[in-house]
Amino acid sequence: MALREADRILPLALALAVVAAVSWAQGPAGELGPGQGCSALGRCCPGRDTTCAARGPPRCFCDQACGAVRDCCADYTRACPAVSCVVAEWSGWSRCAKPCQVSYRVRRRHVLREPRNGGAPCPHLEERAGCVEYRSHQGVECQQSLFPALITTGSYGKERKKRGVPKEQEIVGYCVQFQLGPIPGSCRQVRALHAQWTKYLTQGHMVCVRCEWPAQDAKSRRCYGDGGGARGNQLLQWKAAGHPRCRGTWERLGQLPDCSCPEVHSFVFI
Repeated sequence: MALREADRILPLALALAVVAAVSWAQGPAGELGPGQGCSALGRCCPGRDTTCAARGPPRCFCDQACGAVRDCCADYTRACPAVSCVVAEWSGWSRCAKPCQVSYRVRRRHVLREPRNGGAPCPHLEERAGCVEYRSHQGVECQQSLFPALITTGSYGKERKKRGVPKEQEIVGYCVQFQLGPIPGSCRQVRALHAQWTKYLTQGHMVCVRCEWPAQDAKSRRCYGDGGGARGNQLLQWKAAGHPRCRGTWERLGQLPDCSCPEVHSFVFI
């Protein structure tokens, strides 16, 4: 009876001894032996790459997806640190793509360092904004027939280049105050970054619109759509450059030498 019991216990003891010996050889959990892990592999791979495997046991991986799959090597975060994307500063704005009509300008930036190992991805590398140029690329003055009034953010007035304007004329301009009428829902349905300002247009708010070169007509020195000849309480039309479906009406309140509205309510004729 005792002999039979010993026959059953002996194989089990031998098996446990083998497991203990293997565990001792591998070292404590989380430790890697010589020639194991991502450091020994010398690679950190993008995405899911089953060839990006380090020696075991147990077999582990050094690819970007190993964190989600939970099969990373113990030294993955140390050997393959996350590196976020780095981009350069924005370039200057380009000229309008098409002169003598409502068009767009572009600025770009480039990637200085690509992201690796799950680092933050690169942001967008191009921006567009509505604009109008009043001279052709050959320098010929355009025939201005832009109606209704075309407006964009006041910051555009600071950025656009004043080509062919005498030095003494550069600061000559005026400000027109309007009270906004009903704002269509399309003004809030916007994805383009350069047209986000249209989301904040609100009925009843007073806005300031600057008229300056080169938007001024060469002869009258006025901007199209400024409502200079409008009768009292007459509703005039406006349209957002860069967002064709955003348009509405406003009432002219008066004209001043300079604008004093908050930035969010400050625009320019273009």
